[in-house]
Amino acid sequence: MVTLDGDPDQFYYFAYGSCMCPVDLKRSLQEKTHTYVVGPAQLKGYRLGFFRYSRRRQCGVLDIVPSPDHSGDSATVHGVLYSLPWRLSPLLDRREEGYVHHQVSIQCQGQSYPNTRTYTVVDKLGHEHAPSDWYFDVVMRGALTCGLPESYCWQLFNHMHELQRQELAA
Repeated sequence: MVTLDGDPDQFYYFAYGSCMCPVDLKRSLQEKTHTYVVGPAQLKGYRLGFFRYSRRRQCGVLDIVPSPDHSGDSATVHGVLYSLPWRLSPLLDRREEGYVHHQVSIQCQGQSYPNTRTYTVVDKLGHEHAPSDWYFDVVMRGALTCGLPESYCWQLFNHMHELQRQELAA
């Protein structure tokens, strides 16, 4: 496997939630972002969860947590790898309020990208919160637009749908 460190004028960013959608990311970064997409990528040894409630979005939002089960799909988060110019870093940090930088190694198109930035929630909740319909839609739009595996898209869809169903039943 080839390891890429990248251009010093840019940084690699792994998006696994609403930022997977280049159209939604454009809203925050104030420029088109689809040209910065490297491709669909995987983060091994982690899983997704809705362990943050966003007051701004009025719903649960995605986070990554280490997965003790390092085998199989349950210990892999799929997302989108971007190569962003450093000038966009402050805007991305502002968008990711409530999160902190987390350095990870990403696999994308048969290559390894060490020291890739992603974000993880600072104050994780003890339980998951359901996403809103809007957040649900933008996450799915990003996953489908950027070519994540169909089985993973269904897994993501079912997880979000089940959280919404549980919230309605409560």
